[in-house]
Amino acid sequence: MAMTVHCDIVSAEESLFSGLVELVVATGSQGELGIAFGHAPLLTDLKPGPVRVIKQEGEEEIYYLSGGFLEVQPNTISILADTALRADDLDEAAALEAKQQAEHDISNQSGEFDYSRAASQLAAAAAQLRTIEQLRKKMGGK
Repeated sequence: MAMTVHCDIVSAEESLFSGLVELVVATGSQGELGIAFGHAPLLTDLKPGPVRVIKQEGEEEIYYLSGGFLEVQPNTISILADTALRADDLDEAAALEAKQQAEHDISNQSGEFDYSRAASQLAAAAAQLRTIEQLRKKMGGK
């Protein structure tokens, strides 16, 4: 049996996961991270996108985070996010529509256009779609 570490994933609304894990994979500000038992203490911000959790016994779960922070302590991994959802709960149609709307807004700028807001919406929609894609790969291309 692989060594495990306790992991908590929480958002402003709820606690999504709390339990023993073999591995957590997330995208920090400097790139993708793999956190397992014995990892050095760490604090990093997280980019919007998927977080993979390999639970004890090898079962995998995928979550979508809008961004947040990851902290590693000797016996605990804590992920704090503004918004977090189980990947199963993501709405692909809504994410595609939001991405298309943001792309349209960026290409058709008007006088009171807020570029940073549109770019943020585009990044969030793209991150949700990447999470859905990872979930599909996990499920064998369904």
